[in-house]
Amino acid sequence: MKRAIALVDCNNFYVSCERLFQPKLEGKPVVVLSNNDGCVVSRSQEVKDLGMKMAAPWYQMKALAKRHGIVAFSSNYALYADISNRVMSLLSSFSPQQEVYSIDESFLELTGMPGSHAEYGQLMRHTIRQCVGIPVCVGIAPSKTLAKLANHVAKNNLQYNSVCDFNSMDEHELDALLATIEVGEVWGVGRRTSPKLQEIGIRSVLDLKRAPAKRLRASFSVVFERIVSELNGVACLELDDVPHDKQQIICSRSFGTLTSGLDDLEQAAIAYTTRAVEKLRQQKSIASALHIYIRTSPHREQDRQYQQGILVPLDEPSDDTRAFCKAALHGLRQIYRPGYAYQKVGVMLADIVPANERPRTLFDDDAARERSQSLMNALDHINRRMGSGTLKLLGEGTKQNLAMRNDLRSRRYTTEWDGLLVCNC
Repeated sequence: MKRAIALVDCNNFYVSCERLFQPKLEGKPVVVLSNNDGCVVSRSQEVKDLGMKMAAPWYQMKALAKRHGIVAFSSNYALYADISNRVMSLLSSFSPQQEVYSIDESFLELTGMPGSHAEYGQLMRHTIRQCVGIPVCVGIAPSKTLAKLANHVAKNNLQYNSVCDFNSMDEHELDALLATIEVGEVWGVGRRTSPKLQEIGIRSVLDLKRAPAKRLRASFSVVFERIVSELNGVACLELDDVPHDKQQIICSRSFGTLTSGLDDLEQAAIAYTTRAVEKLRQQKSIASALHIYIRTSPHREQDRQYQQGILVPLDEPSDDTRAFCKAALHGLRQIYRPGYAYQKVGVMLADIVPANERPRTLFDDDAARERSQSLMNALDHINRRMGSGTLKLLGEGTKQNLAMRNDLRSRRYTTEWDGLLVCNC
């Protein structure tokens, strides 16, 4: 029995989420911008047809946007995450094994399912469109790498009606199709490796499929040996339906305005540390160290430049926000230098292990640990129920002086009461 893996990918996901609550934007050019409205991170097909590239700096695109009536939005991550959860939850009903690969992509195991897999893909597509409102494309193949390519074909060729099943093609038909796809479209090749492959005559996906795997492994890495196997229908990458715990948790932001003040940096450090430790508790882990760094803007060549970071170990592994914020402030005060216009603060939690594997010592204070756990549980419960940031440490401040620019952000239609749509009858 041939293996069948489906990759379901939401089309222009951030843009599709914005259109979901503003149907008047259908058929119009729309972009979504990155943090601080810096560059383009999602484009509608109409914008792609105008030649605007992904990651294009927005300030350089404003003339083009004005000329063609492009509608721009600041990133609305709360909305996108909620819509993603709805899509992924719905997809889970179509297969007993699912791997949520990213916010807008999911692998599904279809092996052994009766009937036409292409028709099943159409059923998934129509169900998501009807129940959530998001357009998707489906690629089906015997390996994850080929499923990615099948999805690419479904997205870029109208004759497949958004669903492409490589398993339904004979070998000659599939090879003829792979010969038309540039090698850079293969999952895992990347922009840097693609030119190197082209230099040795590997220009299309078919060229890579037929390349000697052992020689590629010697010239590049074992990864390419696996890619060649996957392109030949041998599944080397299994579906992972249980996400692995993160070994590093990072939270960082660029500021909406530059600052030289230590007070502003301390508030930002506490806010970002709080978010990172919340994620640590969500995956039921503890950490033993925190790395904090600050930097000026590398794009402001007229300013004095400075960047520095420091690793601060904790006295014992913890998941208590207060312990990490104390460490963050201690590290920040060591690396801070006055007289610079800072653009960014970032924190990273390191040495992460599952909470149930906490090392024991002779000096453990179980009573103090139970008080800490009770407090953190109460904090998380209230913030989940009443909204993120309802309760926070005083050091985070009451005003976000360094908040990111998001002047073009839409309402949080599904996650805030004030963002709910109002219908007038």
